[in-house]
Amino acid sequence: MKALKWVLIIGGGLVVLVIAALFLLPLFVDVNHYKPEIEKKVASATGRPFSIEGDMKLSFFPWAGVAFSDLHMGSPPGFREKDFLFVKSFDAKMKLLPLLSRDIQVQRFVVEGPRIVLEKDRNGRGNWEGFGKGYDKRPSEGKVQQPLPDETVESFSFKSLVVGEFAVRNGELLYIEHGSGSQHEISDVFLELKNVSLDRPVNLLFSAILNQMPISLDGWMGPLGKEPGKGRIPLDVSIKALKEITMNVKGNLKDVTTDLQFDLSLSADSFSPRKVFAALGIPFPAVTADEAVLSRVSLKSKIRGSALKVSLTDGILELDESKLAFSATVKDFSKPDLAFDMSLDSINLDRYLPPPSEEQKRAGLIVEKPRSKKTDYTALRKMALDGKVRAGKVNAGGMTIQEIELRVTGRNGVFQFDPLAAKLYEGNLAAKGTMDVRQDVLRSTMNLQAKNIHAGPLLKDLLKKDFLEGTADAQAAISMAGDKPEEIKRTLNGKGQFVFQDGAVKGIDLAGMIRNVTSAFRSEQIGTEKPRTDFTELIIPFSLTNGVVDTDGMSLASPFVRVSAKGKANLVDESLDLRVEPKVVGTLKGQGDTKERGGIMVPVLVKGTFSAPSFQPDLKGMLEQQLKEKTLPSPKDLLTPQEGETESTKEKLRGILKGLSGK
Repeated sequence: MKALKWVLIIGGGLVVLVIAALFLLPLFVDVNHYKPEIEKKVASATGRPFSIEGDMKLSFFPWAGVAFSDLHMGSPPGFREKDFLFVKSFDAKMKLLPLLSRDIQVQRFVVEGPRIVLEKDRNGRGNWEGFGKGYDKRPSEGKVQQPLPDETVESFSFKSLVVGEFAVRNGELLYIEHGSGSQHEISDVFLELKNVSLDRPVNLLFSAILNQMPISLDGWMGPLGKEPGKGRIPLDVSIKALKEITMNVKGNLKDVTTDLQFDLSLSADSFSPRKVFAALGIPFPAVTADEAVLSRVSLKSKIRGSALKVSLTDGILELDESKLAFSATVKDFSKPDLAFDMSLDSINLDRYLPPPSEEQKRAGLIVEKPRSKKTDYTALRKMALDGKVRAGKVNAGGMTIQEIELRVTGRNGVFQFDPLAAKLYEGNLAAKGTMDVRQDVLRSTMNLQAKNIHAGPLLKDLLKKDFLEGTADAQAAISMAGDKPEEIKRTLNGKGQFVFQDGAVKGIDLAGMIRNVTSAFRSEQIGTEKPRTDFTELIIPFSLTNGVVDTDGMSLASPFVRVSAKGKANLVDESLDLRVEPKVVGTLKGQGDTKERGGIMVPVLVKGTFSAPSFQPDLKGMLEQQLKEKTLPSPKDLLTPQEGETESTKEKLRGILKGLSGK
């Protein structure tokens, strides 16, 4: 008993001595005396200049604490800003003895006036690079770092955690990029955690000023549990930014430090992207034909996943007047495997495209600016894709397309589009195609069929021209290479056919052209009636060879005229070289034509360009053909009077010319 008594006395005395030492040590030991050595060790470890210009204070009992002011960590040489990190003051205190029983009690943890400067020079180097080594040192090329041997790390768990005051006040973050001349600043940074413990939710409060505009975060997270980072952590956080964005994130995190998983719901109230960029002082990146678009966006979705897989469900994106419902899953991020399903009610894409230039407006065309840089398809070659898209109504290129349905699948650089179906101007379009990016040049194929499409409204909307009426059927098989308009035109190959029923070619009196040489080709028209050529059927078979359309066998049938045509249309230089030839001769009166026409039918040559075609009679070709077929008198017959003939040679010639000219 006496031995135990002396052990207790000695042990108690030692405890008293230790406590006394902890109380008295700060009174007799000036920690500032060791400050140069501390600065030297930190500078050596970080590879950066380091200094603490203010006083340092230490305490050990009952609260172990450290406090200092005016901490500086410098940037490497060659940067404008001297300090990478500056802290005006720091003060932290926690109880020592409870640590023995894994009970953490923090009285305060307060950082005042921290300032971080992230600076990038004109060569793209950042002042945050190269910690712990010489700034210009680089690891030896080809040297493979050997993995560390497996070690079993025992997890550390807390019995309890209580923090009285946790705050970061008056912080500042400055980002400078000398290459682009841009600079952004986050100031008045304030972060406060309340009710910090392991067994109840922790309240978070954050606020700052970003480029003169406020941002804030308010919410809670937890309880964290006895082993923070493991198990389920609920959260509910609201974010407000730039007086425009209000976003809420609610759900659960699981095993944050070991095997991250999350199950969250995200919602963003309606905001204006244009106002957001204006608040940031950044030019809006998109130039649109309608400056009113991209003024209202909202988003809702559930997000589930892990470090290996992410899925979005019940997604709703509202963009201006359009609404998109979506779901998506992506896994294996190094070689993305993406599946998605999207359903759009309606959108006018023309409003979101860049406006045409004045020259393009006058020509009625929108020409894409040439791109000199080649497209890198590496990411697409790695991707696996399986997606579905549906859209109720889409306006694009002036056209209106309805009930669109698309399925796209692919992997290893080859993608299939099957089916691609839509309703187009009271008709139906069905197509399928492929896109191959296994090589540096994109190669595509397309097979399509169209039924009962009203050609007039389609051409008015697409080309802004009113020159053809009728219902159209079409079929085509086309291949192409490249991703730029000029490349695609030069590599177009394939064949197909267009068939138009019960329509008219507007702006051209084809019957007049082939029957009345003089008046039909005059630039002015007599009267106010717009010329037109009605037809019952117009058939246009074609073949495509390197961007040149070749048609041989094009025919037009109507109650008053039968014609055929052949020739070429060059899509590269947009030139025309066609010959329209009549097939029948005779009076047109009573065959659907209300005009009395006379004369010999004359072939028509179509030259010029797509935007400015020209028409002229092929008199030479007609005379050669009729002389060959002996339907015109020979010169000998003209000069030699026939038996019983009273008409002079002059009168014969006058009659022939009258037939040619209609006069």
